[in-house]
Amino acid sequence: MYIMKIDSATINFLKELKDNNNKEWFDENRKRYEIARGNFSDLIASVITQMKQFDHSLEGLEVKQTLFRINRDVRFSKNKSPYKTNFAASITAGGKKIARAGYYFHMDPDEMFYGGGWYMPDATSLAAIRQEVDYNLKDFDAILKKKSFKNIYSGLDDFKLKTKPKGYEVDNPAIEHLRQKSFIASATVTRKEVEKEGFDKLLVNAFENLYPLVAFLNKAVD
Repeated sequence: MYIMKIDSATINFLKELKDNNNKEWFDENRKRYEIARGNFSDLIASVITQMKQFDHSLEGLEVKQTLFRINRDVRFSKNKSPYKTNFAASITAGGKKIARAGYYFHMDPDEMFYGGGWYMPDATSLAAIRQEVDYNLKDFDAILKKKSFKNIYSGLDDFKLKTKPKGYEVDNPAIEHLRQKSFIASATVTRKEVEKEGFDKLLVNAFENLYPLVAFLNKAVD
């Protein structure tokens, strides 16, 4: 059975956590946290099951491999709040710790969005992606210009170098893409949409239209 939406209680928990970000409050509300995380986890499980129909690399992926811990690492942060105030999932073949392109859903009471691609690839992977874009610009542009993609995303998010990357000329036809430090596309979603029956379908559709970009980026490195 597919879990089709996020419960309002899940978002309300995160909203209250933002106002009461301390261990005492969290311990008193641990049962609410477990229910809220379970709701989010069940949604992601449903989404992954449906995504396997178009992205076979996700076969064998377990939900626990995609979810982030609620506890914050405060060792090197001025912000000592012990808990994150969002739920998030990185749906990537092999799990969130694997460095490759994938899909992402972030749910915070004040900011909800989905997207995918490859955020801040390491130098070797970035060089391989840029080379693939340079060699296959027509194919890459076709992905970004596809109508179904543009109906959801406004293009690649702006994570660009101020100048050209080393090894490429400013008159390269692909220079705007080659300046990217991250190759991701994202779109915001409202609380009303998240809580509506059928949100799972909205998320699956959004990810399906990202699949060609994800596949292109992984192929460049694989």
